[in-house]
Amino acid sequence: MAFKFIHTADIHLDSPLKSLAMRDKGLAELVGNATRTVLSRLIDLCIAEQVHALLIAGDLYDGAQTSMKTARFLAQELERLSAAGIPVLMIRGNHDSLSKITRELVLPKSVHVFGDKASVHEIPLNGHDVAIHGISFRQPHAPDSLLEQFHPPLPGAFNIGMLHTSLGGVVGHDSYAPCSLIDLQKTGFDYWALGHIHKRSVHAGRPTITMPGIPQGRDIGESGTKSVTHVSVSDDGTVDTTERNISVAQFELIEIDCTGLSEWDELITHISDHVSETRRHFDGEHLIIRLRLTGASPMAWRALRDEDLILAQTQNVAASIGTLWIDKIEIQLTDAANDTAHGPIAEISDLINEIDFRPDEKRIQEEVKRLMSKLPPELRGIFGESETQVDSFLQKEMQLGAREILTRLDGSEEL
Repeated sequence: MAFKFIHTADIHLDSPLKSLAMRDKGLAELVGNATRTVLSRLIDLCIAEQVHALLIAGDLYDGAQTSMKTARFLAQELERLSAAGIPVLMIRGNHDSLSKITRELVLPKSVHVFGDKASVHEIPLNGHDVAIHGISFRQPHAPDSLLEQFHPPLPGAFNIGMLHTSLGGVVGHDSYAPCSLIDLQKTGFDYWALGHIHKRSVHAGRPTITMPGIPQGRDIGESGTKSVTHVSVSDDGTVDTTERNISVAQFELIEIDCTGLSEWDELITHISDHVSETRRHFDGEHLIIRLRLTGASPMAWRALRDEDLILAQTQNVAASIGTLWIDKIEIQLTDAANDTAHGPIAEISDLINEIDFRPDEKRIQEEVKRLMSKLPPELRGIFGESETQVDSFLQKEMQLGAREILTRLDGSEEL
């Protein structure tokens, strides 16, 4: 092996909680501190693995951070790498482009932050010539490709490109510094260290193109295993990448089929058993799950009515395990009794299933905007980060609201 480095991005240090569903104080504290813990673990990993460099491809911060407490924490962590002789190469992305900390904080001399004009930083890694090319965002938005600004590869060196980009576009991510895999391959670089998209992907070959993903999920929309990427480069230039999981907690959406369950105790036992079994199948330190109840059951209306009781019961089960947390419960049960029924309730049910709920009425849009304007800035993304995501969220909630009214009508004699 010639040299090795860690590649990460999108740490979103001190990122606020996105989900209002996280009302559990312990859970809020766990996730609220997770990004700091992950940064410390990242430094630990670099030192333990004796890597020759750390590359951070944008969005180290979540926004225009001004907290000196955050600044001191970051400086202390980077000083640990400096003491170990491990250089850090960073670019700024869309979230930290305006960060006063990254612009004004005096960092160790071993940290190189690329400016908003493409440049090349030549550095010896384990005795090998390495040329690291990078560019930071000047503003939060970068609608045009930045590739044409990069310098050509340096002959005789291993060339690494650092870029914060949405590539060709991914659902849930706005377009930033767009480019294609073919565009990156044409540069003649040996490795591309990307950032921005929160899901990991690796395109092997020369160049090896890696999007490491976010190292710590922050809500159910960032579910699954999260990690940083360990990169080993052989003497012949061959690149090997491996995932290293340093996350504190993992988010997962768990569907539970409740078809045929006709008694309340039976439903609760089924859900509790499934929750316990779920934890046994995950090796992570903490598991945060959202439960989605599906299937046809006579318990559908009662489950909607008594959702708080189901949540309390499953939280008790989670608390007894100790490293399991319940984010939320989604009730998507249908009433088995109405599957073949006739009459007004069945007819209304059929109509609801046929309706294409669309929150395009001006009154609804104005009300949502009014509500969002009342929220603190850090929580305004809970409905989505784009107009399409907000519409999708509202459409789903309108459908669920209609179904809840229907189930309450159907079970009104028992309320």
